[in-house]
Amino acid sequence: MKALILKGVTKLEENPNPLELAELPIPQPKENEILVRVSACGVCHTELDEIEGRTPPSKFPIILGHQIVGRVEEKGKGAKKFKIGDRVGITWINSACGRCSFCLAGNENLCEGFKATGRDADGGYAEYTVVSEEFAYLIPERFTDTIAAPLLCAGVIGYRALRLTGINDTSILGLFGFGASAHIVLQIAKTLYPNCRVFVWTRPGQIEHQRMAWELGADWVGATGENPPEKINCAIDFTPAWQPLLEGLRVMERGGRLVCNAIRKEETDKASLLKLDYARDLWLEKEVKSVANVTRKDAQDFLTLVGRLRVKPKVQEFKLAEANKALILLKQGKIQGAGVLKIQNTER
Repeated sequence: MKALILKGVTKLEENPNPLELAELPIPQPKENEILVRVSACGVCHTELDEIEGRTPPSKFPIILGHQIVGRVEEKGKGAKKFKIGDRVGITWINSACGRCSFCLAGNENLCEGFKATGRDADGGYAEYTVVSEEFAYLIPERFTDTIAAPLLCAGVIGYRALRLTGINDTSILGLFGFGASAHIVLQIAKTLYPNCRVFVWTRPGQIEHQRMAWELGADWVGATGENPPEKINCAIDFTPAWQPLLEGLRVMERGGRLVCNAIRKEETDKASLLKLDYARDLWLEKEVKSVANVTRKDAQDFLTLVGRLRVKPKVQEFKLAEANKALILLKQGKIQGAGVLKIQNTER
């Protein structure tokens, strides 16, 4: 099979082509695993974190990619959840121990044995991949393969972050950074909480991102550092930088919560933390909460929900061989909506 492999940690500024095309044997499904013929795989900012070492892979070479859509091609011994030909999705959570207190409480995302697709196990930047059948999910019929791919991380983690904000129908929600996850969250918030208002902040100069936010129903749109017409009650920071987190706290109403939806923050902006003014930014019971990974229940609940909502990701398609180009554009903030690798045709 064709696959893109990462051989080691590197900086994109120094190596703009970190992924190498390789011919590899098709993996064989073990007990309770399924072999998936990959159709599409979303391009996520977490791939940048893996490549540049902020959350380094646990093995090399590694096949990145954790927003995978494809068809069940073969089943390992004991696998019975799916039929051959079923269209399934694979998310960031690849496995967890299933025995610790976190797993037993349904918090697999906090398990010390948590393993991530595309970081600890080979992912979807390839024509085939294998996964335990317990960590794969049926895709709602209304979505094409490429439209479904961003739902499997940008959508699922965004949904988890939205719930953690404590939003209600009278809230003003702030979204900092308007990429793959935020543009889905905006649609979900406006559907589930029709009377809420959503304010969006983008990087300065991201006119196209701002235009898309207005088109998707944002109530106010500006650049990081600009003051909104009113203070926000809750917020999600989707960015890899520290400054938007501080800006979110600065414009937050008393008692509000900001959820940081990023696996890692980039060190180059770390000096922004020194600008935190306790009395202005954090006092009066403002709260910062991180979101870590996702659980199987997150994925299943979200896919069931989004299958009946009028939510549709905007995607920019790339060929498998164009993955390095897609990653550079993602780092530069030049992808509209979500980037998706179209790997092979499995539509039926």
